[in-house]
Amino acid sequence: MSQTTETPPGLEALANHLGYTFVRKESSSSASSVVDESTAKVDKPDASSVKKDENQEAKEDATKSNVRPGSLTSSANIYRGSPDDSWTAKQPEDTEPAEGKDTIGHAVVLRQQKSKDSRKGYEIHSIVIQSQALKTALADILDGYPGVYCNLDRLVFKAPFAPFIHRWGAILKYLENDRLDQVTRDHTTLLRDILQKECAETIKALENYVDHGVVTYEHAWTIFQPDAVVVSSTGIEEQIAFRLKSGSYQETDEGNFFNLKCQSVDWNGKSFGWVTESVKLPEFEGIQRIAELCILPLDFHPKKEYLKHALTERGKRFAALSGYHYRSYDGPAIERTDDGNILVHNKGRIIIDTDSFCKQPYQCKVYTAPLNSKLNTALSLKKESGVGPAKLTDYQCMLCTPILRGYSLTVKKWLSFYVDYVQSIKWNTEAFDNLVLPAAQKKLVLALSKTQAATANDFDDVIAGKGKGMILLLSGPPGVGKTLTAEAVSENMKVPLYMLSAGDLGTSPNDVEYNLNNVLEIVAKWKAILLIDECDVFLEARSVHDLARNRLVSIFLRLLEYYKGTLFLTTNRVDNIDAAFQSRIHVHMKYANLTSRSRRRIWSTFVGQTGSRFEAEELDQLAEVPLNGRQIKNLVKTAQLLALEDRNSLTKDHIDMVLAIEKGFGEDEQED
Repeated sequence: MSQTTETPPGLEALANHLGYTFVRKESSSSASSVVDESTAKVDKPDASSVKKDENQEAKEDATKSNVRPGSLTSSANIYRGSPDDSWTAKQPEDTEPAEGKDTIGHAVVLRQQKSKDSRKGYEIHSIVIQSQALKTALADILDGYPGVYCNLDRLVFKAPFAPFIHRWGAILKYLENDRLDQVTRDHTTLLRDILQKECAETIKALENYVDHGVVTYEHAWTIFQPDAVVVSSTGIEEQIAFRLKSGSYQETDEGNFFNLKCQSVDWNGKSFGWVTESVKLPEFEGIQRIAELCILPLDFHPKKEYLKHALTERGKRFAALSGYHYRSYDGPAIERTDDGNILVHNKGRIIIDTDSFCKQPYQCKVYTAPLNSKLNTALSLKKESGVGPAKLTDYQCMLCTPILRGYSLTVKKWLSFYVDYVQSIKWNTEAFDNLVLPAAQKKLVLALSKTQAATANDFDDVIAGKGKGMILLLSGPPGVGKTLTAEAVSENMKVPLYMLSAGDLGTSPNDVEYNLNNVLEIVAKWKAILLIDECDVFLEARSVHDLARNRLVSIFLRLLEYYKGTLFLTTNRVDNIDAAFQSRIHVHMKYANLTSRSRRRIWSTFVGQTGSRFEAEELDQLAEVPLNGRQIKNLVKTAQLLALEDRNSLTKDHIDMVLAIEKGFGEDEQED
């Protein structure tokens, strides 16, 4: 009499995790849905104690007549004593050839090998599928499983039979189909029964682990199903999702680990695609909570739905930042050095530009396989109206890397940035208004810059590609607003400002040519304003006595001839400019020393930025001190630090204290 048994909850959870409904079966004296550990034992056959059953009769029939390969609902055993021995149809003492007339008709051939487990005589080394009906069934059951091709003439699965364990729920679900023909049902049932007996220990262990949300290192492979989404944490607590390709145990001198070959979606500067990397799960002792592993299947994450939504939304932001973008950033970044990647903090303006990043000789290129390639399952990009970049699906967005690549304008380095720390720029709209320049000059420089940006490609020289740029020379003493002019114009136009000094370009002619050529190319691509500060070495007239510097000037002139953007040059010495430069400069703006009125305005601006307000008389007194704009800025900054130490707002007393210290240093130097 049969009796309904309750499905073990852990196994049902496993089936649900794999995407299939668990099959509830009737228990009886002859069969059980879960095999006890003792039944998983495969002993050496003993003909005197084994009863003849239907399977044995089918085997005997196969030897008496010619049958079609794989047509019998039965299995045949072949043996070997050790991995160095050959497979035989009988036990190792009989060396008849394997897989011959005795095995050809059976749906499944079980290759039995001497077990290393003292509790067993022989264990299944591998399973050969000969039944065409069973191959067809497995094609559906294992659809998309990497490395499995069910249309092969010889379909072989090796222990521990990972595809069958990972798709165990699919096997059970497949047998629920009422439309299966009898041969397919019988052969699939035969395979199920073999696996239930051979893999009983693994299935039972997995049942217990999944039921309690834990796993051992030995059985970690059972929870990582190929094509599943897995999540891992980075060094800064960033979560990243991958599509799992495969996993394998590895032993190294540095320790043992379960290596997971994973894929994420990345942007290589031209297109989205799959990028492959390895994630290691280090060996651990005893039982570990699955949710606490450094990498785990998304289905086991305690906040699965929340994390899935968060990863998808972040992926959409990543996709939106493909191409070139000018942004603000405040957070950790990755710098590539000769000693490897290091984590640094970056704050300021950045250019997101993977294409230019990958062209740098010292950076790693981002190699990606097309998203629409047949890797596991066919993934293709959605193209809307044939216009603009292809759109990622939500699934692909979830698998996007959190890493963006670009350039930090603050530290002048190529870095990798994290999506979550990218911000929109808060433009300083008052910068141009606070610029201490005659109104006519301010209007001229802004009008020229805006017009140049709008019509950069309209005007051309007699020689194609020449004369498309706008060069403005700003000359005058230090601290009168030359650099600030370029900064204010870039803020007003809302475009990047690429600043460099002559020293950044190098000293040898070859270095200058290489570096300047790269800078001009990138700045033109970004539609940025270029500022070369203190470029006296390039502007001074050439001499017959200094051939090396003459070459520098010649290179500088030649490259500028083909520059297509807006260029600001600043110099403190304008008396000896090379004649060739004079003919290439479109506008020369001369800055005089600051007047007391100009200084008063600068004092008012910097003091106001601290949140303090000085009386008019106090500002008048400060304006009489002969300082330039940079000195005023530094004085206010230092005085503000003193105010913070006193836990007070900035006052003129703090300014006077710093001025007195500065004056004292000056007097000491004069006495020395």
